[in-house]
Amino acid sequence: MFIDSVTISVASGRGGDGCVSFRREKYVPNGGPDGGDGGKGGSVYFVTDSGQNTLSAFRFAKIFKAEDAKSGEGKNRHGKNGADLYIKVPPGTVIKEAQSEKVIVDMSWDMQKFLLLGGGRGGKGNAHFATSTMQAPKYAQPGQPERTLSLTLELKVIADVGLVGFPNVGKSTILTKISNARPKVANYHFTTINPHLGVVDLGDAKSFVVADIPGLIEGASNGSGLGHAFLQHIERTRLLIHVVDVSGFEGRDPLTDIHIICAELRAYNPALAERPYVIAANKCDMLTDSEQAERLLQIKEHFAPREVDVFALSALTGKGIRELLYAVSLLLDKLETKPRTYEAEYFPEEELTFADEPYSVSYDADADAYVVEGPKIEKMLGYTNLEAEKGFIFFQRFLKEAGVFAALEEQGISEGATVRMYGFDFEYYK
Repeated sequence: MFIDSVTISVASGRGGDGCVSFRREKYVPNGGPDGGDGGKGGSVYFVTDSGQNTLSAFRFAKIFKAEDAKSGEGKNRHGKNGADLYIKVPPGTVIKEAQSEKVIVDMSWDMQKFLLLGGGRGGKGNAHFATSTMQAPKYAQPGQPERTLSLTLELKVIADVGLVGFPNVGKSTILTKISNARPKVANYHFTTINPHLGVVDLGDAKSFVVADIPGLIEGASNGSGLGHAFLQHIERTRLLIHVVDVSGFEGRDPLTDIHIICAELRAYNPALAERPYVIAANKCDMLTDSEQAERLLQIKEHFAPREVDVFALSALTGKGIRELLYAVSLLLDKLETKPRTYEAEYFPEEELTFADEPYSVSYDADADAYVVEGPKIEKMLGYTNLEAEKGFIFFQRFLKEAGVFAALEEQGISEGATVRMYGFDFEYYK
């Protein structure tokens, strides 16, 4: 199944906690601290895999998490680092932050590996906090928590040329004639429901990649049918070939069809309306010579002011296709060679800081106390010896860096007020 848009959740690995431990050996009754550091949590990477051309691997797998690290142990033993997570995507995948839809990274030609989320740092063991005046610290540093992010993955195929047009105008047949791609071909509407890529090799001219974009319909830019899913694959192309049915066999008018398609492109993305294009007047084999000449003249005269080239061809017999391909090759030589890429708008390492782990600050009128709660604060209280001066200073520094003091001041706290945290009461002084 071809899938070109999915939403997933990813999480980095949690850092291991530092260890509180003291040497306990025979003949060493009062050994010093020997708590080891926690390991570093696993990071999340995205890598391109040229063997993939769809996001179907994410059809059922929606949650991805790097491995958590292990905590430190006594005898200065370092906790094991968490394994990094590598998520494979096909080239051309644009990764966005799901809520804002801002681009994080475009996994196109130049981007082979991308670090999305770094793993949590391991906490320091109590061996790090020993000083000449505090030789037996009974506190250690907890590891940094995991970070989660909801992502939207969008596959936008990377092709030089896009074949666009209404259903059943012969795009898939043209692709089979000009490349080794073999899309399903039949005489009914919406034969193609997935984009197909083919490489055109002219021998004495530069090769290029063509994408057969599924047939568009009026209203596609508003999401009618599978409009958005189809239109997103045109965005990287450098040149468009408008394929029209000049036979009139189904009562279609080529000029009307081209204008409708151009309007849909403009409504979806104004830049697409400025994309260079040529017109492939297909199914000429179904007309007499005089009918063919009349209809081609009508199209050429209409588009002459815009200097748009019109080519008569029959995808069925192959007539006119070679002339079209050489003209497209020459046009591509004049255009910028690098396909469009999407610039980063969202930076996870800046947006998601470890200090932003949620906590709450509220005022309890009945107790006349400010209440501070949060998972990391509770954990720090459990690891810290508040009876020791160094431990108390260590905890105060943590509260300041986490923004708790600033939050209390925003609540209007005054000196001497009581601050309550999980059974501990403190008096607030600047």
